[in-house]
Amino acid sequence: MTFSALRMSGRIALITGGGGEIGSAIARRFSAEGARVAVADLDLAKAEKAAADITAVGGQALALQVDVGDAASAQMAVERTVEIFGGLTTLVNTAAAVTPDGTAETLPLEEWEKALRINYTWAFLMCKYATPHMRAAGGGAIVNIASQLGHLHVAGRAAYCSTKAALIAFTQVLAMDFARDGVRANSISPGFILTERSSRRSGGKENARRLQGPLHLLNRPGDVEDIAAGAAYLASNDAAFVTGTDLLIDGGYVTFKGVIGADGRPTM
Repeated sequence: MTFSALRMSGRIALITGGGGEIGSAIARRFSAEGARVAVADLDLAKAEKAAADITAVGGQALALQVDVGDAASAQMAVERTVEIFGGLTTLVNTAAAVTPDGTAETLPLEEWEKALRINYTWAFLMCKYATPHMRAAGGGAIVNIASQLGHLHVAGRAAYCSTKAALIAFTQVLAMDFARDGVRANSISPGFILTERSSRRSGGKENARRLQGPLHLLNRPGDVEDIAAGAAYLASNDAAFVTGTDLLIDGGYVTFKGVIGADGRPTM
């Protein structure tokens, strides 16, 4: 993949959850647009694979293992990135918890706390340690990956929906708190993105494509590259006047609330 303009030349990005399908796509896109990238993930092998894919095509990447939700681990990831690359300008938080279905009555407390720790507290910790370095760099950009389910809530998904809605609100407050430092903060709310993990509920990618596609106005699930493109935009100077916003990359899901019929027409 080549780009006519390297919008992220000179940027130093740290991507948490960077070994996953969405996180690694963002890492590759950032590198292709000129950034040096630290890929942080709980699974070191996945982080190393994502970093190796970048270096194999001439990019600069660093793999880091992080313990999601642990403050010392968050601080280490930031400090290691700064040590190797000489600073930090860009932070993307993609880490997300897989939570079982359940109501307030039936969901185990440990699953609720897991969702809070990974989906919400982790973003807080990363921002806590990253923002001083962004200030020192003269500004930067934070992109938090939320969800369409932070807008439209689903029965039985209390932990996931609540934490993603909270992440959107947290991002907006970040934008207010750090605007004077030249740090922009935005979130992305993906629709159903076709990954191995998201497809498990549907019994695999082909079933997910068939079942989820018609729920989106564009009649297809999203691809990881759709989210990577949005993240690259928000992190670049093309979005220099964009902060405190949530970018829905959802194929019209939130607007639609219907289904695409067999004739290809939207129906409610």
